[in-house]
Amino acid sequence: MLDALEYDFVRNALAASVLASLLCGILGTLIVVKRLVFISGGLSHAAFGGLGICYYLGVEPLLGAAAVAVVTAAAVSGETAGGRRAPDAVIGVLWAVGMAVGAVFIHLSPGYAPDLGSYLFGSILTISAGDVVWTAILTGVVLTVLVVLHKEVVAVVFDDDFAAVQGVPVRRLMLLLMVLIALSIVLLIRLVGILLVLALLTIPPLVALRLARSLVPVMAWASAIGLVMTLGGLAVAYRLDLPSGPAIVLLGAVILLGVRGTHAVVERQRRGRSIGGP
Repeated sequence: MLDALEYDFVRNALAASVLASLLCGILGTLIVVKRLVFISGGLSHAAFGGLGICYYLGVEPLLGAAAVAVVTAAAVSGETAGGRRAPDAVIGVLWAVGMAVGAVFIHLSPGYAPDLGSYLFGSILTISAGDVVWTAILTGVVLTVLVVLHKEVVAVVFDDDFAAVQGVPVRRLMLLLMVLIALSIVLLIRLVGILLVLALLTIPPLVALRLARSLVPVMAWASAIGLVMTLGGLAVAYRLDLPSGPAIVLLGAVILLGVRGTHAVVERQRRGRSIGGP
């Protein structure tokens, strides 16, 4: 596989994999701990509506996806503050309507319909140098927010009621986090697609939570696991001639099942030793 590194698109894919792993490790941990997985799914599918509209208008589709995702994130961020949850029915409607609007506008677009597979399932090997730059910028912004507002972010993620009592601006911080999540989802659409983006945001943190407890170590483990998923998935796709997005997610599922199974065996043995005594 080393001979493939001479191609620019392979190097772009590897760079995007590293950056996406950092994004997923950081934001994915917050999504899982704060229980925002369903909301994140709604954002990714609602973004498809903006993508379709911009394709119909002849504008860069991901700009439309980003605009819709950010607006949707702003609309639901207030409902996630103060211990509340955005109504599941509303998220479900956004999920369905976004996909429907996107499909309708793409169907109405003149000429040949685009390859929806690249948006639904991802096409990491088509990542451009510009995509890598934008992903690097967003990763830098997320890291900066986490460093500067670490205590506030931890407080909001684990107990936003207590954070509000301590004077933390919970609503504004939730808005910032939701916008960052929305923009990350749009960039990850190019990597693994709309239908698989949630896996990259949830599988690494779920594995990491089996290996660490405090927030920063979980993020570090999740980033490392995301890197194994993306690079390993690319290697599997290259060797077996498979689509890269599904290969990445399936490898993550294998890792998750392996870690959960190993953890269950270890816990069973530990309980057996405690019952049996010294």
